[in-house]
Amino acid sequence: MTRKGDLLSRREFVIGAGAAGTVGLAGCTRQNTDSGSGGGDSSGGSGESGGSTGSSDGQLSGPVDIAGSSTVFPLATAFSELFKEDHPDVEFSLQSTGSGGGFQNFFCVGETDFNNASRPISPEEENLCSENGVEPVELQVATDALTVVVNDENDWAESLTVDQLRQVWSAESPPTTWSDINSDWPDEELELFGPTDASGTYDYFIEAVIGEEGPGHRQDYSPTEQDRTIIRGVEGSKYAMGYLGFAYYSQNSDAVTAVAIDNGDGPVEPSLETAKSGEYAPLSRPLFTYPAKSSLAEPQVAAFARFWMENTTNQEVVADEVGYVPLDDQQQQAQLDTLETAIEEAESN
Repeated sequence: MTRKGDLLSRREFVIGAGAAGTVGLAGCTRQNTDSGSGGGDSSGGSGESGGSTGSSDGQLSGPVDIAGSSTVFPLATAFSELFKEDHPDVEFSLQSTGSGGGFQNFFCVGETDFNNASRPISPEEENLCSENGVEPVELQVATDALTVVVNDENDWAESLTVDQLRQVWSAESPPTTWSDINSDWPDEELELFGPTDASGTYDYFIEAVIGEEGPGHRQDYSPTEQDRTIIRGVEGSKYAMGYLGFAYYSQNSDAVTAVAIDNGDGPVEPSLETAKSGEYAPLSRPLFTYPAKSSLAEPQVAAFARFWMENTTNQEVVADEVGYVPLDDQQQQAQLDTLETAIEEAESN
């Protein structure tokens, strides 16, 4: 499937696009006659039947609207760009709104076909979707290693225990200086950067580190929905710390330093390998996309959903180009089964 020579620096493109927060791919196709291989049928499984969407040459056409997680945004961008190479008349609109922002403001009110999420949909969001006649279909697309980063000049906090991480980010008596965390560390003020409360990364961090029944996330930090802004903030201050998805760290590993996390068995650095093995606990997490079942009745939406699920095991794009752990064959088949059932139900209504 992947055209290695045509990936340009696809990773740089999709991560850079994430900094802008939105990208339209209607005219972004690079024509390529290389047939490619690996990762499934590039037609997405329904290219021949796509004429009903209005293209005069019998190819798929029509809109696919995607909002949600900034963490999943680079993956959605990479696969939408690849899909357009074979289906240039399909018009993608992608927005990086945060998981919760996408569910609340776009997906559950019927404005988008997909919502990407870095945590499962909440009961409240399911209720909102139900109230508006939207039925979300949960599909896992990859595994992430949520990454804590510090400035490259930080030579004291090479690792943090989960308790120290909780102390830093908890709203209950949060430290103001590094020495408040460890008396051997500099008596210098902490500068903190992280996602907003509309982000699934923020929600997952509360669940995994602070605790859902705990005091909540401290609010005296610099919140942003743009992961590149977190990187730049930490890069610009010797005494800064932030957290974000692994893909953005891996693209900027020359600008900031990842902190190893000690969950009781010694420090473990974030990596695709430690996330896949489960060693990087508790910060490895599944990533999702949620198509609306009714949207799957549209040939171009169903075809793109199939294409994405068929490529969830694609090492070159998911791991090498974007920076997440691909699904294994068993996980992929489960997602494909879920999707095919949803498409059949959508088409029968």
